[in-house]
Amino acid sequence: MKYAKADRQKKLMELLEENPLFTDRELADYFDVSIQTIRLDRMSMGIPEVRERTKNAASAYARLKSVSKGEVIGELVVLELNRYSESVMVTTPEMALERSKIIRGHFIFAQANSLAVALIDARNVLTGKANLTFHKIVHIGDKITARAVVKKKEKYRFLVQVNSYKDDELVFSGDFVLFAKEEVD
Repeated sequence: MKYAKADRQKKLMELLEENPLFTDRELADYFDVSIQTIRLDRMSMGIPEVRERTKNAASAYARLKSVSKGEVIGELVVLELNRYSESVMVTTPEMALERSKIIRGHFIFAQANSLAVALIDARNVLTGKANLTFHKIVHIGDKITARAVVKKKEKYRFLVQVNSYKDDELVFSGDFVLFAKEEVD
């Protein structure tokens, strides 16, 4: 399928959000264009080459303190401790209700909660309270991007807001009160 330049660049961005490890060769084959066309698209969009994308993804996980890599639900894309974090999760049939094929809310909550906890620069972080709203239904195969922001910090208490999106549409929002403690009693 041939894409117009704007459509190709939009799809390129979507593909790299799903898998930042695609090479220029793989992308060129996907779009049936030259590698140079992909490089020009990436450069004009400010997307680094695969080595840099790999390093960036790895460095986000390297900064984790409160959880280990396997405890973050979804793929951690950005992590600026005590400020901002972002993860991406593609929903699967195992996450859905059997009859309706709608994604169960606890998976969306788990992505948001684990992202909020990962955001805090402390060894031990616990969720004290969460105020949640599910705005839209999520289906199998939807890609959910969760974005967490520290709204307030008071010593060991953090207020973190997480919004989750399918494309640009808000599907979930949550305000989390988190408590950080260096040692567990």
